Amino acid sequence: MKKAFLIIVLCVSSIFFSCKKDKDQNQSTSEAIKTASSDSLTDDGWPRETTNNGTKLVYYQPQVDEWKDYKEITARLAFALTPKDGKEILGVASLKAETLVDKDNRNVFFKNVTVTDVRFPALDEKKVPEMEKLFKETLPKGGDPVSVDRILADLNQTKSPAKGIAGKNDPPAIFYSTNPAVLLIVQGEPVLVPVEKTDIQYVVNTNWDLFFDKTTKDYYLLADNVWVTSKQLGGKWEKTTQLPSGLSNLPSGQNFDDVKKMIPAPTGGTAPQIFYSNKPAELIAINGTPKFVKIDGTKLLYIENTENDIFANEGDGQYYVLLSGRWFKSAALTGPWSYAGNNLPADFTKIPKNSPRANVLASVPGTQEAKDAVMLAQVPTTAIINKADAEAKAKVTYDGTPQFKPIEGTKMQYASNTQDKVIKVGDLYYLCFQAVWFMSTSPNGPWKTADSVPKEIYTIPPSSPVYNVTYVTQTTTDTTVQSSTTAGYFGAFIIGATVGAILTYGTGFYYPPYVYYGGLYPIYRPWPYTYGGGAVYNPWTGGWAAGRSVYGPYGAAGTSAWYNPATGRYGRSASVQGWYGGRTAASSYNPWTGNYARTNQGHNAYAQWGHSAATNGRQWAQTGHITTRRGTAIGYETSGGNKGVITHRRGGGTTIHTNNNLYAGHDGHVYKRDANGNWSHYNNGNGGWTQAGKLGGAKGSGTALAHDRPNQGLGANGAGERIQRDNLPKPNQNIGGENRLGDGNRLGDGIQHDNFPKANQTLGQRDKPLGEAGHPNITNDLDRSAFARDRGESQTRDFQNFQREGNRFGGGNFRGGGGFRGRR
Repeated sequence: MKKAFLIIVLCVSSIFFSCKKDKDQNQSTSEAIKTASSDSLTDDGWPRETTNNGTKLVYYQPQVDEWKDYKEITARLAFALTPKDGKEILGVASLKAETLVDKDNRNVFFKNVTVTDVRFPALDEKKVPEMEKLFKETLPKGGDPVSVDRILADLNQTKSPAKGIAGKNDPPAIFYSTNPAVLLIVQGEPVLVPVEKTDIQYVVNTNWDLFFDKTTKDYYLLADNVWVTSKQLGGKWEKTTQLPSGLSNLPSGQNFDDVKKMIPAPTGGTAPQIFYSNKPAELIAINGTPKFVKIDGTKLLYIENTENDIFANEGDGQYYVLLSGRWFKSAALTGPWSYAGNNLPADFTKIPKNSPRANVLASVPGTQEAKDAVMLAQVPTTAIINKADAEAKAKVTYDGTPQFKPIEGTKMQYASNTQDKVIKVGDLYYLCFQAVWFMSTSPNGPWKTADSVPKEIYTIPPSSPVYNVTYVTQTTTDTTVQSSTTAGYFGAFIIGATVGAILTYGTGFYYPPYVYYGGLYPIYRPWPYTYGGGAVYNPWTGGWAAGRSVYGPYGAAGTSAWYNPATGRYGRSASVQGWYGGRTAASSYNPWTGNYARTNQGHNAYAQWGHSAATNGRQWAQTGHITTRRGTAIGYETSGGNKGVITHRRGGGTTIHTNNNLYAGHDGHVYKRDANGNWSHYNNGNGGWTQAGKLGGAKGSGTALAHDRPNQGLGANGAGERIQRDNLPKPNQNIGGENRLGDGNRLGDGIQHDNFPKANQTLGQRDKPLGEAGHPNITNDLDRSAFARDRGESQTRDFQNFQREGNRFGGGNFRGGGGFRGRR
C-alpha cells in the first residue's frame, strides 16, 4: 500500500540510521545525517500525501479524541481529496485504529484503520457517496510511524492522569558533604567471593570496587583513582599506597580491567570522605561552600556547585532536594529531611524551561513536563513473539529446592530463591520472563505461554519485590503472544493523583537481598531498590538513569555483580539500575526485569528474544502493510496555492514539507487559523474561506477572505494561552455530536435522504439550525488543537535532534538549555 497511514501515537527512543555501504568514508556528518534520516522509519512531519489510481489524498495531522487503554485510538482529521481529472475537495473524517507502540524509537504505528465518518461541508450532496468511497479506498489502513510527542500533546489537554500507587515515601538516610566524598553501600553483611589463587576476596553486594584481605582482615576500597583502607566498613578510611600482593593477580575478563590499571596504587590524589550505609541511602555532595543562584521571578535559589538537584526557598526558609523523583525538605542541609511531595512551594512550577535546573520540572506536580512523564509511563511497549520460540527459551534457575514466600495481603506466593519472577496462584505457577507470561503445573516447568493471566496477580501490592510484574499484560493467538509492558515493569511508578501525579523511580519500599551459601561461591540475588543509584529522569527515554559519580562505577549495589549459575562464577558489572533502554558497559543484570544483556548498546525488556520479537513496529510495517522503496523529492502545489516539497521515504510514505494548518472541527467543518488567531471555515457556498470568529473573542463578519491563504501559520504567541476549558466536546464525542448523521430529519425537508447534511447546515443537531460555523465551544477546542499541534511538532523535532546528537546522557541539553542534564 502506498502512503502508509500515520495516525498517532508514541514511543520512546532511538532513530536508526542506515547508510549505503559504498558511501564515501569522508562524507560529512551533516550529509550522513540527512541520508540516514530519509532512510529511517521516522515521523518526518505533516501533512501527508498518498495516491491511488490517480486519486490524490492529502491528509493533515489527526486530532486525538481518545486513546482507550493506549491500545485503540479515536481521532479526527482534515483532508484534501483530488479525484483523477477532478477538483480538490476538502473534508473531515473520524477514525478508529489499533496501535502498536515502539518506545525505543518513540513512534506509534496504526493498524486496521477504520473510517467511522466522512464529511464534505462544501460538496453537492449527490456527489458525497462517490467521494466517501474514494476517500476510504485511498486512505491507508496503517503503516508509517507517528511521533509519540504529537499524541501526548493532544492527550495532555483531555486525558486524566492515572491514580498513583501506594508507594512508601519515607526519606532514606541522606548524608551531606562539602568535601570530596563517595557513598559506599553494602546491602546487609558483605558477601565475599574469593579471587582464585590469592588471599583476596571481593565484596559482591556493593557499588564500589571493594576487597578484603583475609590475612590482615583489612578492607581496600578503590574510590575513583585513590585507594583507601579500613578495618571496619563503617570505620575510618585512610589513603594507602601499600596494596596486598593478591590484588596483582586479579583475573581478566571479569570487569576488573579498570581496577588493574590502578595497581600499583597511584601516589597522587586526595582520599575522599567515605560515607557507609548497609542499606540504600543518598549523598548530597557539594563542591566546597554552596553557591546559590537566584531563579528570576521566584523565591527559589539553586545550588550551582553540585550534581544534586537542591534548592533553597526564601519563602519558607526550607531546603528542597530531589531524589529518585521524590522531594524532601529540611531546615538545614545536614538534615533531618522529611517528605515534601504533598507540599511543594508553587514557585517550583515557575522555573523557566531554559534554566540549568529545568530538568526538575518533570518531577514538579502540575507542570506540563510532569504530565508528559506520567502519560508516557502509561503507554505500553508492545512485542509480538512466536510462542514456540518463547517456550523454548523460558527457564527458571533456583538456588537449591524452590522456596516460596507469601505475598502480603493475598493468597499468592512468590519464589524467594531465584531472581526470576515466579508466582504461585492456587496449584498453578506463573512465570513473567522477559516481559512474557508463562504457566506451568510445576515450579520447574515446562513453561507454556499463558493464554490468560489470573486477575489476582494484578492485586500484588507495591510492598512485594515482584510488584513490577503487574505492569505486564498479554494476548495470544494460536502461534504468537503479544506482550504489553508499561513503565512500572522497569521501575518507574506514578505517585499522587490528578493534578499532583508525578513519575518516580522505585516504589520506596526496601526489598532485602537474598543470599545463598550452598555452594563453592555464595549466591547473592539483589532485588531492586529506590535509593542509592542517583536516579535521574530523562524525558526522551521516559526512564531513569543512574547519575552521579559519588555512587560508584557500578550504579548501585543491586547491579554490582553478575552471577552465572552454570559455571558458579561471579564477575563485575558496570551497569545502570533498571531504566528504559538501559545502557551497560559489560555483562549486566537488571533487577527489575530479570534480564542479562551483554552489549554496550541500549537494551530493553525484549532484548533477549532477539529477532523472534517484533518490538518496534518496523517488522509489521514492512511485511505487506506498506511498500518499501527509496524515494525522491518533487514539487507540490494545491489548488488553494499551498506549496511545498513532498519527500518520498523508505516505508512508502510521503511528507509534504509545508504548513500543517487544516483542522477538523467537532461540528464537521474544516478550519484554518491565521497569524492573528482568527479561525476561518471552508465556505459552503463557493469553496472559499469564511471567517468564523476570533479565538476567545467576537464572531467575525462572515466575509469571504480572498487573500487568506491556507499556509498562514500560528500566531506569534501561539494558541493555548487563551483556551477556555468549559464547553469543550467530550473526548469520546463523535464528530457532529451525540447523534450521528442520518438518524433524524433534515432541516425543513421531512425525511433525510442520505447521510450528509445540506451545504448550509452546521453538523450535529438536525432538529434546529445552529447558524454559521465557528461557535465558541468549537473554536476553543480548535485553539487547544492548534496549541497541541505546535507543541507536538517542537517536541518531535527536539527529540530527533537529541537522537542525532548521540542519544547519550551528557550529550547536550534540550531546547533553550533546559531539560535533562547528563550526570555521569
